[in-house]
Amino acid sequence: MSSNTNKMSRSNWLQRLFWGNKVPAEEVDINKVEEIVSPGRQIVNNFFERKLAVFALCVVLGMFLFVFIGPLFMPNYYDAYTEVTQKNVPPTMSMLSVPSELKNDIKMIDSYGTFSVGLSNSGKVYVWGATKIGTTGLDVKNIPEEVKNTRIAMVAAGIDHIIAIGEDGTVYGWGNSRLGQYGIPAEESPSIAAMPEELVNGKIDVANIKKLECGYQCSAILMNDGTLYLWGNKNSYSNIDKFLGNITFKDITFTLNYIVGLQEAGTTLYTGTRGLFGQVRSNIDGKAVNIADYLNGRKIVSIIANNNNICLMLDDNSVCFAGDFQQNSVPMATLAEGEYFVDVEAGTNYYTGLTNKGNVYSWGSNILGQVDVPKKLTGVSKIYSGAFQNFAVDENDDLVGKWGLKGYIFGTDQYGADIFQRIVNGGKMTMTIGAVAVIISSIIGIIIGCLSGYFGGKVDMILCRVMEGFSAIPFLPFAMILSAVMSQMTLSEEMRIFIIMCILGVLSWTGLARLVRGQVLAARESEYVVAAQAMGVKSFKIAFKHILPNVISVIIVNLTLSFATCMLTESTLSFLGFGVNYPRPTWGNMLNGANNATVIQNFWWQWLFTSIFLAITTICINIVGDTLRDVMDPKSSVDK
Repeated sequence: MSSNTNKMSRSNWLQRLFWGNKVPAEEVDINKVEEIVSPGRQIVNNFFERKLAVFALCVVLGMFLFVFIGPLFMPNYYDAYTEVTQKNVPPTMSMLSVPSELKNDIKMIDSYGTFSVGLSNSGKVYVWGATKIGTTGLDVKNIPEEVKNTRIAMVAAGIDHIIAIGEDGTVYGWGNSRLGQYGIPAEESPSIAAMPEELVNGKIDVANIKKLECGYQCSAILMNDGTLYLWGNKNSYSNIDKFLGNITFKDITFTLNYIVGLQEAGTTLYTGTRGLFGQVRSNIDGKAVNIADYLNGRKIVSIIANNNNICLMLDDNSVCFAGDFQQNSVPMATLAEGEYFVDVEAGTNYYTGLTNKGNVYSWGSNILGQVDVPKKLTGVSKIYSGAFQNFAVDENDDLVGKWGLKGYIFGTDQYGADIFQRIVNGGKMTMTIGAVAVIISSIIGIIIGCLSGYFGGKVDMILCRVMEGFSAIPFLPFAMILSAVMSQMTLSEEMRIFIIMCILGVLSWTGLARLVRGQVLAARESEYVVAAQAMGVKSFKIAFKHILPNVISVIIVNLTLSFATCMLTESTLSFLGFGVNYPRPTWGNMLNGANNATVIQNFWWQWLFTSIFLAITTICINIVGDTLRDVMDPKSSVDK
């Protein structure tokens, strides 16, 4: 008997451990008292029984983690980053996606903006990346049939066009030609340098071409004898007229704003503007010295330029740099003794070099990971660098490595900034402003509502008049006026943001104050309040330590809903241009940047993703708040 009892006891213990204290229906004693559950536990149980509310809570928590922890994984991000060559790029992750047919037969790769063009040894052209050209409706991926049917000798990519030269010397172009990028312009204009007639209707000696290069909206062909063919949009380069003539060059390159030439003497850089690149540095973080003093008898062999500066390769196998360099740029690596660069390629704001020992180094700006050379990279015999992409090729013309910008998951805005990064950092700012505004409004609303409801009489009358006065202020117009006044004041951006938080908080407390007042009015006649008064407890202590905790559930619900409202209000102010200013992102001013018909129709990604994040966050916060209100209401289980 004892053995059986012990077995049943162990069985019941295991049952309670793994399945809880469940009793079969036939053994239920209706006379037993039901299990007592605390109100807090009951609220939690009721909340987690509602799947939609649980899902909304997970989304809100996930969004908080996303916007507050996400920036930690973006060490190179800064608000003021812009890139003119990456404007209005649609969502894509194909910028490093070299076509499979080209990977094992690479003759050359070139890039300037958002797309790359490659050429195989068999003379076939390939294009990949973000290939659509703005609002023109053109797509450079649509290679002309005559190019497909011709064996191409060399290609080059500009910001919105591609130039190819066939092995027979015919020059081809496709993409945007409105500003004379190739062919004959639709109409003559003093701002257009027309493509030379011998290139449009004739052929060029391919064997004597030294260099084919495209710039922003210009192109150039340099011959071995120094002859330069240059054409395109004159407004792209202020000194283009200085190169249109009978001047011969040893080398030529494009920065973002200037054309730079190297003449036969090899001792200075020619721009047509005196002193523009008259000083050089041994490294990008070195001290600038006069170019003549630095050369000291040496000569410049070739020049390679990115948007802002130029790399000079000298006849003693050393390199130096001229121009401006971005802050926090990665300096060029120190080479081993006897090691020197045999090839240097330029991207938008960085360089990649290949040494005589087969080592590859990248240096310059690393905003988008363009100088993060893979550690295991061997057998490289040639490198190709684009806007933010690098490709390494071995002696068999096989692709052995690639690094840099893959693309933009949410595209870029009108300034070339990554929308995904701005959504993450903008969400952090929007939620911070909303949270601080709610804290300010809650402190004011709880104090005034509690005092008004508990003391009544003249105190209640005075405080109610104050509430009515603040309620009579038209919230949004008044906030806009204050923001407009602040814009005329000399304030730091941090102070401006702090004042916006205060404005939102000070103007939005009246609803909570009325709610707290009503709850305290009902609770002050309760027995526990009378008992506390009879014991001589001070009035302030009764109001804030006895009554307030009993109405805290209503306050929590209101705080949740107010948080979503403050987020929307901040976004509204920023959307209207009266909140946080560009370049610091918030979801509101990001939508303000997309506030025109051209963006809405053609660049949908600039407003769609931000709108989705803002809508999902506020809707889920409201769902959580509504559910809390329902589960905290004792009648909710009966009504529903």
